[in-house]
Amino acid sequence: MTAPNDSEQTPYEAPPESAIDTDYDIGQDNIEGSLGPFGFDLHNPVFPISALTVIAFVVFTLLFPELAGSTFSAMFSFVTKSFDWFFIGAADIFVILCLVIVISPYGKIRLGGPDAKPDFTYTSWFAMLFAAGMGIGLMFYGVSEPLSHFSSSLGGVVVGENGIRTDWAPLGAAMGNEAEAIRLGMAASIFHWALHPWAIYAIVALSLALFSYNKGLPLTIRSAFYPIFGERVWGWPGHVIDILAVFATLFGLATSLGLGAAQANSGFNKLFGMPISDTSQVILICGITAIALFSVIRGLEAGVKLLSEINMGVAFVLWAFVLIAGPTLLLATDMLDFLGAYLKYLPALSNPIGREDVNFAQGWTSFYWAWWISWSPFVGMFIARVSRGRTVREFIISVLLVPSLVCVAWMSVFGGSAISQVVRDGYTAVAEAALPLQLFTMLDAMPWTSITSFIGIILVIVFFVTSSDSGSLVIDTIAAGGKVDAPVPQRVFWCLFEGVIAIVLLLSAGGLGTLQSMVISTGLPFTVVLLVMCVAIWRGLASEPR
Repeated sequence: MTAPNDSEQTPYEAPPESAIDTDYDIGQDNIEGSLGPFGFDLHNPVFPISALTVIAFVVFTLLFPELAGSTFSAMFSFVTKSFDWFFIGAADIFVILCLVIVISPYGKIRLGGPDAKPDFTYTSWFAMLFAAGMGIGLMFYGVSEPLSHFSSSLGGVVVGENGIRTDWAPLGAAMGNEAEAIRLGMAASIFHWALHPWAIYAIVALSLALFSYNKGLPLTIRSAFYPIFGERVWGWPGHVIDILAVFATLFGLATSLGLGAAQANSGFNKLFGMPISDTSQVILICGITAIALFSVIRGLEAGVKLLSEINMGVAFVLWAFVLIAGPTLLLATDMLDFLGAYLKYLPALSNPIGREDVNFAQGWTSFYWAWWISWSPFVGMFIARVSRGRTVREFIISVLLVPSLVCVAWMSVFGGSAISQVVRDGYTAVAEAALPLQLFTMLDAMPWTSITSFIGIILVIVFFVTSSDSGSLVIDTIAAGGKVDAPVPQRVFWCLFEGVIAIVLLLSAGGLGTLQSMVISTGLPFTVVLLVMCVAIWRGLASEPR
């Protein structure tokens, strides 16, 4: 992920007087901080509380890795089992609210005021919307998730000698029907990467854009709650909201960095014999964090944006290669079929009540929704920064549909190729490989394996760098109350601790499972924040002149 060059857009400046609702024009003065030791901007309690809590968390996890691992595992089990309905239901609410706003008169409201003009062309805007999304996640799960759902979680078909499952027919659809098992497995994968996650991002982005560009408030999470808390948003209610946003974003990013390190380690092992170990992954996290740190010190300049754009181009090349090297005609026609399957199974997959598919609803969907919610301050702020001048209707339709269709295309080609290798070619190695290795195992069955695998590693690393870089700046902006000129030592602190948290969680007893536990645990309270934000958005839109 990356964010636009600050020189191209400065969303923290107040919009023109004609665009501001004066009832909301509180301004930056309400949340000014002061420079403290080591050049940190001690923004009321938000930065010191967030920073000290993170340091205490790291020390505890390092000193007591076994206790930390078991504690985090218990948290994951409790939250997913007790609140799976809450995560699924909340995500449904976000989708429904977006659709209601689109068809309501509020859709005509323009972000930035009636006379605001878009800062970017459609081409650039759409490219950046996708860049804001799920680079490391798509690389990690593009092959493994469709295979997993097809073979066990949902599909009703087990790859290998055990044949057809007989214990449960998921959603009453795929039992003994291999073709429908494939469609259901792909539908379940697309479900996690299409409308629901982008609705989560759209809610946060719309709130930030509306209250910054149209109300004249700082571009930080607390500003969206002014219609509910009024002046108190600059006090403890706002502090708590911003602190939760910092924690959610930090652990969401740490989870992505951990997944990226595991996959990069697997790729280097396959190509160059690097041992798959905690030590290797720590070295990778340290090296990539150092690159991101260099970029953070320089600021959010065109170099990072250019790097992200190049990465997106390389990702398209790899996608096109897999499409051409695989069963091209089948994959091309299956895209529409898989999209249709997604729409067919969407009501059942998004149902929060009475779910029998416990592994899927708790182990997959609850984790994903918590992960996307944790990323939402990060991605939402980026999307808000590039969307000034768009109407609310144009904004929501684009944020929901364009990235969702790209994710459908990605999953259909990478997941479809892997399933085709297993079902039609008998190449079961891809299904038997460890999750971080499945992408490279799939590429093994195609031409130019070394080249394409190396490209895959580079993509993972650069997605890793741009996520860490931009994420550090976004966390810093939240902790500094919406400022873009926070002191450099503060940016360095957050960048370093993203990497440190990823490392200590990987080294704890649970490994990647611990990363998932923390993103679920921090995502739960922030889900409540987003639900309240829905009310604030509606009130904010209702106060806009039309």
